[in-house]
Amino acid sequence: MKLDVNLCNNLKSLRTRLGMSQQELANIAGVTRQSIGGVELGQYTPSVAMSLRLAKALGCLVEDLFWFEQDLPEVEAIIAGPVPKQQQSRVSLARVGNQWIAYPLVGNDAFRIEMIPADGETVAVTNAVGSSKLVHPYGFPTISKLPLASEVAIQKHEAQNQIRTNKVQVRLLDDIYKLHNTVVIAGCTPVLSLLARATERWHPKLRIHYRFAHSAAALRSLCQGEVHIAGMHLYDPQTGEHNIPFVREALTDKSAVLITLGVWEEGLLVPSGNPMGIKTVSDLVEFGATIVTHEVGSGDRMLLERKLQEEGVPLYKVKGSDHIVHSHQDVALSVVSGIADAGISTASIATAFGLGFVPLHQARYDLVIIEEYLEEEPIKQFLNILGNQLVRSQLEILGGYDISNIGEVVANIS
Repeated sequence: MKLDVNLCNNLKSLRTRLGMSQQELANIAGVTRQSIGGVELGQYTPSVAMSLRLAKALGCLVEDLFWFEQDLPEVEAIIAGPVPKQQQSRVSLARVGNQWIAYPLVGNDAFRIEMIPADGETVAVTNAVGSSKLVHPYGFPTISKLPLASEVAIQKHEAQNQIRTNKVQVRLLDDIYKLHNTVVIAGCTPVLSLLARATERWHPKLRIHYRFAHSAAALRSLCQGEVHIAGMHLYDPQTGEHNIPFVREALTDKSAVLITLGVWEEGLLVPSGNPMGIKTVSDLVEFGATIVTHEVGSGDRMLLERKLQEEGVPLYKVKGSDHIVHSHQDVALSVVSGIADAGISTASIATAFGLGFVPLHQARYDLVIIEEYLEEEPIKQFLNILGNQLVRSQLEILGGYDISNIGEVVANIS
């Protein structure tokens, strides 16, 4: 039958979910395999009789299989991040707690290595302003023990006690079952993307949506109900603890569990062979080295500020300290290209890019999960992958990580 360009179908998704091949479905429905393939590709519009047979074979309604494009289902979602200027924009979707969250696919967020397929498109935006007591704009309330520069930057924003909640109508472009079966993780270590892909290999029906964010921003997203899991590596020099004080301050009305991913070596990335002979952060000023830095609120920025403070060196005296980059890969690329002589990152990133490394601190990287999410099957599947020997081997090959305690609960916050 001639193709109806306005007709959409969900045939392949329902068939594969039931573990059926095209030939098996064709045999049950009494049609040819070629017809099944044509329908799935949108090249062939089935007759009423064929539509009824397919629905019966798959145990669903015809409306579950076919719909007109203008009748695509819609859901109301809270948009995470700035509202796109255009009314229609590509988003990823996930169910977090009792609400849908839409993540705009713009800029770097639109890509992994390949461009990310959209789950839907926004069709309307509703703005509502409300107060929030959950979390500071940088992810946690002011803590007097923070490095001075970070504390001052946070205090500048303490008056901002209002957040804007943007609700959007999203027209779905994918099977809603997949969206329900999604785990959203925010963090800054590239290991999270590696774990995401490994989990999807072991659980093909599970989808991991990894959002890059520094530690404080990841914690903020967790507190605001935008993600299931936040990855963190913040250090409190007064107590000698990683992450726990910050989570305790930020989560005022929820319980959470901290599960360790491993201990990684943090320090300065320098060109191969360390031609300047940099040994400490004070050498950055003495040798006139140019650096790149991370955003305020990131664990790497806090490490740099703390080490400079210990050696009595103001941050502003370090050349390039106002040059902000947003990821470990950006730091490495800045050093590789000669834009910078140094930057804070990890030993595993230095190895991956063939750079020199000056160790400064061993940090524990934890996954913070709201307690109620632990009962959800997608979360269980992701956490189970931490015990897989093949996954452990992947992390060991990276180098720079001590994963002897991976998957262990290090704290319960309530």
